[in-house]
Amino acid sequence: MTTTLNPYLAFDGRAREAIEFYRRILGGDPELSTYGDYGMGDADEADKIMHAQLTTPAGLVLMVSDTPSGTPLTVGDSISISLSGDDLDELTGYWTGLSEGGTEIEPFVAAPWGDTFGICRDRFGVTWMVNATEKGGAD
Repeated sequence: MTTTLNPYLAFDGRAREAIEFYRRILGGDPELSTYGDYGMGDADEADKIMHAQLTTPAGLVLMVSDTPSGTPLTVGDSISISLSGDDLDELTGYWTGLSEGGTEIEPFVAAPWGDTFGICRDRFGVTWMVNATEKGGAD
């Protein structure tokens, strides 16, 4: 049996938009279930995402959902998602997509430890740390 640890992001009605955004950048095909699929929630919530999972060609797994009505939500306050590897071109593509329409917190440049590293907050308020190891060709 294998145990995995996966980021699970909550949204207030924007989960479908978010999973499509992440799919465009990271690849893969999301699996979506709505509250309506399971007869849960009221009519206004039927199309909200109860659970969505994106598994990318690189084996990354990201899960998202919409919070039910009346559930308080503060996006991005207590989680950062880290993408790291040794393919600078691939990670640069992720960085470019994730930071588009968002906020660059730390630029994606050569870091003191020799890797290329940056931090951004995407347009959904989620913080991403992207790190390409020295093997990836950081200048």
